[in-house]
Amino acid sequence: MESFRNVKIWVLLIFMAFVHLGQGFYLPGSYPHKYGIGDYLNMKVNSLTSIDTEIPFSYYSLPFCQPKEGIKDSAENLGELLMGDRIENSPYRFKMYTNESDNFLCQTKPLSADEFKLLKKRIDEMYQVNVILDNLPAIRYTKKDGFMLRWTGYPVGVKVQDAYYVFNHLKFMVLVHKYEDNVARVMGTGDAAEVIPTIGNAGSNVPGYMVVGFEVVPCSFQHNADLLKNLNMYDKYPNPINCDPGMVAMAIKENEPLAFTYEVTFVESDIKWPSRWDAYLKMEGSKVHWFSILNSLMVITFLAGIVLVIFLRTVRRDLTRYEELDKEAQAQMNEELSGWKLVVGDVFRAPTNPSLLCVMVGDGVQILGMAVVTILFAALGFMSPASRGTLITGMLFFYMILGIAAGYVAVRFVEDYPWWS
Repeated sequence: MESFRNVKIWVLLIFMAFVHLGQGFYLPGSYPHKYGIGDYLNMKVNSLTSIDTEIPFSYYSLPFCQPKEGIKDSAENLGELLMGDRIENSPYRFKMYTNESDNFLCQTKPLSADEFKLLKKRIDEMYQVNVILDNLPAIRYTKKDGFMLRWTGYPVGVKVQDAYYVFNHLKFMVLVHKYEDNVARVMGTGDAAEVIPTIGNAGSNVPGYMVVGFEVVPCSFQHNADLLKNLNMYDKYPNPINCDPGMVAMAIKENEPLAFTYEVTFVESDIKWPSRWDAYLKMEGSKVHWFSILNSLMVITFLAGIVLVIFLRTVRRDLTRYEELDKEAQAQMNEELSGWKLVVGDVFRAPTNPSLLCVMVGDGVQILGMAVVTILFAALGFMSPASRGTLITGMLFFYMILGIAAGYVAVRFVEDYPWWS
């Protein structure tokens, strides 16, 4: 009885320890950030991507505005590098819950011949600019055939007839949700974050907001060259800028500079912080008819089962009788046999290269195990889109670890089947 009582005490202590640790548990990439009103939000830029070509390019490979403090690369994992992501800082900056309009960013140097050709080439190849705010990619909405389509990023420019136009004015809309006390407060510097409990903190009553959405509308606007002479970065453009996505005005020309401006609007949203990725995960166009797909799969499975049962009942008797015959009788019946009956002797024939077969079986187990484990961890939320690059990193890690299982299966396959003799 004394030993049983000690076991119960240890079980209770372990359970209490797990409960205590569970209060501060978060899935990777799911840490919310609380921003006070007026806090700076630094937008980052990712690689330029295209649906026409698979080659990504750095954002600053084109003549865009650069930050005052210089270009700095963000820390990236192996998955991000393999996917071609290159996250860098940008000159765009916002203040939480502070609307700004007609902000001047910079005016580039006159475009050289090489920069002019490169910019036209990127526009022809339909490259997209990808920007990130609080780990959320900018999303762009377009309406086509009555459907509202979602796209991440915005195009570098557009070609109209023989002229090339660049989108040099960006209209951002940041969706924010009021900070909730039941969510752990995260404070940090740069990309580092530290989870701090809100209970008992003196500053927990300070109003704050979390970023739950990030939208962008690109425009092409022709600025007045005379008004840009005395403007510095983040100064207000003297004249109001009318952002019309359906109109293009800023044509790129050789030996002429480009001017960039932006505006930002903050909108309070009912979207909860855990649901802020839903807009990126929804499919475009019509909805998927899961019931019809499931119904079709069930019908196909049922019909395939009926055909299999009929086939087995038809050929089982003939296969049994054919296998019981000796070689002389089989040789006499070969002239009469045809079709699938002649394949019986080849099905269970020993392979000509058993070592290669064992290796392929081991590789199959390794790949199948990697897929199953990756899907399991993704379903549990450890490979969410918020954790950029973790899917590829996880697949490579599981593939490497499951090499042990592949070697074991290959060796057991050799030992269980006497093909080597």
